[in-house]
Amino acid sequence: MNRIQQKLQEDKKILSIYFSAGYPNNNDTVSIIEDLEKNGVDLIEIGLPFSDPLADGPTIQESSTTALRNGMTTEVLFNQLKDIRATVSIPLIIMGYFNPILQYGVEAFCKKCAETGIDGLIIPDLPVDVYADEYQEIFEKYGLINVFLITPQTSDERIRFIDSVSNGFIYMVSSASVTGSQTGFGDTQSEYFKRIASMNLKNPQIIGFGINNAETFKQATEYAKGAIIGSAFIKYLTEEGTAKIADFVKALR
Repeated sequence: MNRIQQKLQEDKKILSIYFSAGYPNNNDTVSIIEDLEKNGVDLIEIGLPFSDPLADGPTIQESSTTALRNGMTTEVLFNQLKDIRATVSIPLIIMGYFNPILQYGVEAFCKKCAETGIDGLIIPDLPVDVYADEYQEIFEKYGLINVFLITPQTSDERIRFIDSVSNGFIYMVSSASVTGSQTGFGDTQSEYFKRIASMNLKNPQIIGFGINNAETFKQATEYAKGAIIGSAFIKYLTEEGTAKIADFVKALR
């Protein structure tokens, strides 16, 4: 069983942290992953920097730009992670855009992920229909879970289709905005969370966008299996560096 599936079976709310590989410094990737696991994070999303990250807000865009300037590439990331399973056991997901994966070669990329110990991918600009028609077989061949995003505007019909081709969790975007642009949740988001919960999907949902502290984590996980924190963690790394990751995680639960 994939590590993501194992983690989702645990009787707890999942805390997932996103950060951009190669930020703040190019060689920080592995130590950040190790520190996050050591301090109780359940799942880590490693951002593969891209020059045109459409779904990302200014904070993640800036970290992505810095990481690219630092020399981060797909090959560099794989080299950095080649021994990661010697020290880290929690699920690891690469989150990135489809263009670099296409340039690398989809099957070659999936094969490398499997060899490295990556458990899944989140590719915001890979439509679920294209995945199901062209790539699902490849992902499954290498034991990778592909995670799809839904938003408040996603139709019930499409959500059910996404649910049918998914075998991990569904990334539930809390609003139609970009990452890092919210502070807290209002009635509109709460109604959306309730609506999705009432659909009784076979895959659990993990909520992202707008979660930045213990209060918003608690709000999000009232209706979902877990929550993802990205922009707030990157801001913290920008301000505090990598030495105080334990303090950031401790403040979330």
